[in-house]
Amino acid sequence: MVAEVRARLHRLGLLALGEGDGFDADVDVAVRQFQQERGLPVDGVVGPQTYRRLEEARWRLGDRVLQFLPGHAMVGDDVVALQERLTGLGFSPGRVDGIFGRNTDHAVREFQLNVGLRTDGTAGPETFRALARLTRTVSGGASTLLREQQAFEVLRTGVTHKVVVIDAGPDLVRRGHVGSGLSEQDIVADIAARVEGRLAALGTTVLVTGPARAGHTSFDEGARASIANEVHADVVVSLHCDAHPNCGAHGIAAFYFGSETGLNSSVAGRALAELLLDEVSVRTTARSCGAHPKAWELLRLTRMPAVHLDLGYLTNPTDAARLGDPAGRDAIAKAVTAALIRFFAPPPQD
Repeated sequence: MVAEVRARLHRLGLLALGEGDGFDADVDVAVRQFQQERGLPVDGVVGPQTYRRLEEARWRLGDRVLQFLPGHAMVGDDVVALQERLTGLGFSPGRVDGIFGRNTDHAVREFQLNVGLRTDGTAGPETFRALARLTRTVSGGASTLLREQQAFEVLRTGVTHKVVVIDAGPDLVRRGHVGSGLSEQDIVADIAARVEGRLAALGTTVLVTGPARAGHTSFDEGARASIANEVHADVVVSLHCDAHPNCGAHGIAAFYFGSETGLNSSVAGRALAELLLDEVSVRTTARSCGAHPKAWELLRLTRMPAVHLDLGYLTNPTDAARLGDPAGRDAIAKAVTAALIRFFAPPPQD
């Protein structure tokens, strides 16, 4: 497996071919660079998520025939290239996420219809040649951002009758500093329940997912994203606590789907992330560490705006005290509820 990882990193230009064949320091640096570029947790570990992204990265547009396969979506960098090309030509595949879903299938069929090809939704040699012959009419992903903004405006009709998924889903059970007895799972479960009660009173349908509600500790992000997609949620808010060897690390942070360049990022996801940070920091005096684009699986695989919200560091005495206090957790729940109300509120009329 190490040889395979080395070969893929070399193909991506991140690792020079050398005499070594193990997981050495050069491989560690290359893996971390790959993770940084792909918006993954930068830990140097080739775990399931990093390995899947390495597998996706080996495909180039034209390497294989692409098509929509319900239940077994084709994923890869070639799908990203196809989505970007379609977007540049004015055909909307939805979010540029490297997943060949229904929206991409529709965009391929629309393109094929416009260039006189058989409209079967299959991106094969003829479709690739037609794409290669045409020049982009839009560059840089601006049309994608415009469609994202339009989709966001459609959501803004009030919080009543919306479907909200509160993901109380830590993948690892973190505990606080010595003597605190705090558990991430217990904390996010309590906050999720408080948010659920407040939103339900406003007429919002709320579904709480994750180990804290499901009763098991290995409920991966892909499974939680699938649930959100199946119930056609309007938004997902994933609650977490952080930890760090340095007990001085503190503050709250939010993450939404996107890239560091700002292109192909979720407009609505960023708006919700910033609202959540604003409300939580004001109501708890917690330090805001900002909103950041990432391609973590829950953010990438959901078909609606999703935000991963870190509520503080259990390894920091101040953050841990706030999260361990029922009043502090209630303030966070009020903040999350207020942020969602603001997110769905109709835009002001002139």
